[in-house]
Amino acid sequence: MLTLNKLIPGGRGLAGVLLKRAPTVELDWDVRQKSRFDATDSQGRALGVFLPRGTVVRGGDVLVAEDGSLLRVLAAPQPVLRVTHCGEHGTPFDLLRAAYHLGNRHVQLELKPDHLKLEPDHVLAELLRQMHLIVSEVTEAFEPESGAYAASASHDHGHAHGHSHAPGHAPHPAPVEIKVHDHGHGHVHGPGCGHDHGGHHHPHEH
Repeated sequence: MLTLNKLIPGGRGLAGVLLKRAPTVELDWDVRQKSRFDATDSQGRALGVFLPRGTVVRGGDVLVAEDGSLLRVLAAPQPVLRVTHCGEHGTPFDLLRAAYHLGNRHVQLELKPDHLKLEPDHVLAELLRQMHLIVSEVTEAFEPESGAYAASASHDHGHAHGHSHAPGHAPHPAPVEIKVHDHGHGHVHGPGCGHDHGGHHHPHEH
């Protein structure tokens, strides 16, 4: 078994030719959250990964073996729910509203400019459909957001923001007010909405 105990986030600092030549290992999100796991790489080798506790492995990261060899990590496609707004009757704000409510439930989310992704959950899927969003079951790579205050030593972006604080005083985040407006549900769903197809139905009356 090949033992790997070091992680290079995004392969930072490594020559492109080395990354292209490196074998790969494809891992889903459930495995990449773990600091210790077994896997098999693209060359059929058995792997034993032992990283510092709390380490999260992302697609594009590079694992380093005890013998110095490199292994490039790929985010494996997996079943996820892809959430988009109703282009005919909704607005992109509906996605922001959904992310707010899911965040209150501590749901792991991948945020994109035009959609959200989360792990399959039929209760959440129905909640989102009741919010007039379109929920599709797809198989794609899943890279949820890290917590705002999560330990990020292994994925430091290396940039400084230049904020200064008085000695001995911890920085205080500026208060953020989030207003969620519940507009009436008086709109009419047309053929292009998609809510009446593939389970996108609303049990309530408009």
